[in-house]
Amino acid sequence: MVRRIICAIVASALAVQPVHAQRRAAERGIVRVVIETERGPVDVALDSARAPRTVTNFLKYVDAAAYTNGAFHRTVTLANQPANSVRIQVIQGAANSERGALFPAIDLERTSATGLHHRDGTISMARAGPNTATSDFFICVGDQPELDFGGHRNADDQGFAAFGQVTRGMDVVRAIQTSPANGQTLTPPIRILGIHRQAAR
Repeated sequence: MVRRIICAIVASALAVQPVHAQRRAAERGIVRVVIETERGPVDVALDSARAPRTVTNFLKYVDAAAYTNGAFHRTVTLANQPANSVRIQVIQGAANSERGALFPAIDLERTSATGLHHRDGTISMARAGPNTATSDFFICVGDQPELDFGGHRNADDQGFAAFGQVTRGMDVVRAIQTSPANGQTLTPPIRILGIHRQAAR
């Protein structure tokens, strides 16, 4: 009887191991951060395995506290981009303007290479030309395939560097998107209290 119980316990433990292994594999390369805003927190999982250059750049600004007293300054809705034939929905955040661009611009990690796409809640780097991203970032509201490589939001069709996903707080993101704005400029901007790494669970 005792032998049967021991065998059952061992078998159960062996059955659970693959589940834990899968969970660890899924978590490998994920860095969790919290964007603290005056409207509430937004939890984000950054994928450093698939977008290492972009995540490393973003975390440099996080660790330098460059986003403390930064702001979400831009909202893009279907109603406020009349000059664009390809319309998107995002909110854009920036580091504290007094800190400036602390680090050099990074090369664009295209979605065609990373396999990450601009879905509802995706965080991505804002840019002008293909290799100009520094600290500004945006969060997608709804799926935005035109921001992927080959999408036509930008004339160069190179897309933007997606590098993570909101895991909690899309209600905050949507509240920011629908805040008062003058055109696409949030009036007033929504303050970012800070962005910090989340302790490992």
